[in-house]
Amino acid sequence: MEIEKAKKVIEAILFSAGRAVTEGELVIALELDKEQIEKIIRNMQDEYITRGIEIIKVENSYQMCSKKEYYEYIYPILDKRAKPNLSTAALETLAIIAYNPRATRAEIEAIRGVNSDGTIYKLLEYGLIEDAGKADLPGKPTTYKTTDEFLKMFGYENLSRLPELPKYKLDSNRQIVIDEIIEENGGN
Repeated sequence: MEIEKAKKVIEAILFSAGRAVTEGELVIALELDKEQIEKIIRNMQDEYITRGIEIIKVENSYQMCSKKEYYEYIYPILDKRAKPNLSTAALETLAIIAYNPRATRAEIEAIRGVNSDGTIYKLLEYGLIEDAGKADLPGKPTTYKTTDEFLKMFGYENLSRLPELPKYKLDSNRQIVIDEIIEENGGN
């Protein structure tokens, strides 16, 4: 298949699907190998730089979507509900789960120091986290992990792209020693 036709077919598939389409689905549809499809999509991403849409990669899938900078114009037209906002508690909980896949509610609460039932429920409702199975611990507690929706919302291809956490030390009371962080960052 010629490259220009492959671009048109990929564009039509991604536009029509309205969801993330796996590399495997594109390989079957276009009868091209994975490397060829990746090269074509990278080329398409470059072409879309001046447009209002883009193709994003989420894990081993691609999705066509509008660019984030146009959200404020699109949202009022597509959804008349109140804009969902994540509270500080939700962001803290989400960060804990993103950096600790398969975290249990008890582990999340131990890190945060407060009950997190309501926050976990809201994140499940928003589709940003999901049940990751049961932990091999007494009582078999449920574990949680982030979803592809989380990756899309925050613009990450996968969890390995998350920023590295700062190095820190704990004092004798098991509290973070902030002076150590400041020294390592050159006093900033």
